[in-house]
Amino acid sequence: MAEPVTPDAQRSPDEGLGAPTSVGSSRVEQLLADLNQAQRRAVEHGEGPLLVLAGAGSGKTRVLTRRIGFLLATGMARPGEILAITFTNKAADEMRGRVEELTGAAARLMWVMTFHSACARILRQHADRLGYKRGFSIFDEADSVRMVKRCLGELDIDPKRFPPRTVKGQISLAKNRLTDAESYREEQGSFFEETVADVYTLYEKRMHENNAMDFDDLLVRTVNLFELCPDLRERYARNFRHVLVDEYQDTNRVQYRLLQLLSGEHGNLFVVGDDSQSIYGFRAADIRNILDFQGDFDATSVRLEQNYRSTQTILDASNAVISNNRDRLEKDLWTDAGAGDPVTIAELQDEHEEARWVAGEIDRLADEAGIARTDVAVFYRTNAQSRVLEDTLVRFDVPYQVIGGTKFYERAEIKDAMAYLTLLVNPQDTVSLARVINSPRRGIGKTSEGRLLGHANTLGLAPIELLADPQRVPGLGAAAVKAMTRFEELIAGLAERAAGGGSVAELLEATLGESGYIEALEAERTIEAEGRIENLQELVGVAAEFDVNRTVEGDSELAPLEEFLEQISLFTAQDDLREDEELVTLMTLHNAKGLEYRAVFIIGCEDGVFPHSRSIDEGTLEEERRLAYVGITRARERLALSHARRRSIFGATGSGIPSRFLGEIPDRLVERHSTVGPTTGWGLGAGGGSSFAGPGAGGQEPTLELAVGDDVVHASFGEGVVTAVEPGNVVVVRFGGEGERKLMADYAPIQRAS
Repeated sequence: MAEPVTPDAQRSPDEGLGAPTSVGSSRVEQLLADLNQAQRRAVEHGEGPLLVLAGAGSGKTRVLTRRIGFLLATGMARPGEILAITFTNKAADEMRGRVEELTGAAARLMWVMTFHSACARILRQHADRLGYKRGFSIFDEADSVRMVKRCLGELDIDPKRFPPRTVKGQISLAKNRLTDAESYREEQGSFFEETVADVYTLYEKRMHENNAMDFDDLLVRTVNLFELCPDLRERYARNFRHVLVDEYQDTNRVQYRLLQLLSGEHGNLFVVGDDSQSIYGFRAADIRNILDFQGDFDATSVRLEQNYRSTQTILDASNAVISNNRDRLEKDLWTDAGAGDPVTIAELQDEHEEARWVAGEIDRLADEAGIARTDVAVFYRTNAQSRVLEDTLVRFDVPYQVIGGTKFYERAEIKDAMAYLTLLVNPQDTVSLARVINSPRRGIGKTSEGRLLGHANTLGLAPIELLADPQRVPGLGAAAVKAMTRFEELIAGLAERAAGGGSVAELLEATLGESGYIEALEAERTIEAEGRIENLQELVGVAAEFDVNRTVEGDSELAPLEEFLEQISLFTAQDDLREDEELVTLMTLHNAKGLEYRAVFIIGCEDGVFPHSRSIDEGTLEEERRLAYVGITRARERLALSHARRRSIFGATGSGIPSRFLGEIPDRLVERHSTVGPTTGWGLGAGGGSSFAGPGAGGQEPTLELAVGDDVVHASFGEGVVTAVEPGNVVVVRFGGEGERKLMADYAPIQRAS
């Protein structure tokens, strides 16, 4: 890769940066013509650092790309003197495309790329200054974790107590703070952290011996290079006379230092960001970078406050919520698009009624407001919350997609848990056996597993039969024999418990506990592992619901576990979606950043759910509020936030306290809807308000109230007729071919027949 061309090589001695030509003047006018006043001030900024504080939907990408066009059109910079940086390859590609539309072939001479790509390009030229060879390898995450695992082995550290991925995550966080191994050791005190410091030290040594860098090293080593080699820092600082950065609120300390080194000579650092959308603290993003930018760089600022996405009501709600944060830069979003509809705040009885309400409102939006499913999104704080919603959408035949994640029953940890349960019912299932025999890791590697399966096939036996006497398998080591024996004892004990009937939830909890699955996830000490535990707890909640319904509905020909597995299969057998089918979008609030929809639902707005209990305990409530701001500002026309009087989540049921964020939205902006009688908070009344679809849509029914003679449809049993109604909203339904069933209307997958 060729080095960047220096300004002196591009410009003739008598060529200056004077007034633009008439052609340039015309071009400048075109670039500025459709910008508002604040956007123009940002684009026309002269020399020196500038913070463009860009509120949600305020046209920040337009400003950044027009700024590049302006620099070229006015002669303030040549193409090779521009470095434009963003965070993802997708964002870089989009920015590059928009710049090329504005500047044509000149875009090919600019560095428009991610932080990592820019640093890799620099290091390919100069890594020898740091003792690397030019052809160094770049390890991806899997390669890096393998290297950590090798280091654990060298240091004789138990990988079960110190999972390689967890240790790698700690090393990564340290590097993102520009903390080397020795400094990390001095800062930490616990045995876990001291052990990580030992691995960190050896990891760095082995990586250098392998002439390899991980992704974090690309940034850190570039900073090292510029700090240790002033001539190179000065060279690149002279070359990149204008440095532009998108999504500046997401930068960490190493990225901050890199920009400081590159812009120190000329100060032409143009950053665009929104402190109110800084939501990645758990990934080491440092909000102080944007909050302190003006002071750190002696910079001026321009606020982009005109929003081109949402109604004024939605913007007023977002302004009101975020104003409760102390650490923030003042701005007030506004639009000339009109007030729009009120924000709906809905109080429902529980998460099942909440999901039914959302499904009903999605249909109502299509019928009465002309909003297609593809223009609707449902956000939630944690992945586990999607389960009830997914089940309900399947029952109501509402096609959906999960963005940035996996459908609940397709997640690896859920599939593992279901494979364990399946194996208890059907020991002959080799697919389920292969999935869990070494999950969590118990010393039965792929080689040992292959020998077991191969010998079982030779003898014509089920592998589970050989597990009772694994010494019969040729080539197995003593450790593998011992591990297989223990695994067979585990499965046999759980299968005996399953054969006795009883609670499926208790059986599932025992399986996850006795297998060591939960313990292994807890040992990872990562947010991702916490999310997987929450998903498994939610699956226990699914089993608990099943236990309750089964008790009410009466006897079944199937054993409890068999019936549960059959029921779950109904949720996972959704027909393949056609490419042209309109899909409702489901995602976590973190994945919603950068997107927009005509209608947005945010479910689970209770303290402890959203804001998450972890944020309350760890003092990161302001980041949770910024997450609420992000969710609210994704909505263009309609916004609904819902909370439940009681909620079963992560396997536990509790009373729901309305999220403090709901109380921060002024009453004048809100239309309230409740199905639960007396208010539980924030002024909600019984049955009041209208639906999300707007005036005239009518109120939501308190629950699915049925009467004798009503025709209904059940997700499994098909069409039926109500023959009796008992206290507690329990109904007796006669189904063709299934006879009579007693169901809890609040929980059973039934709805009125259309």
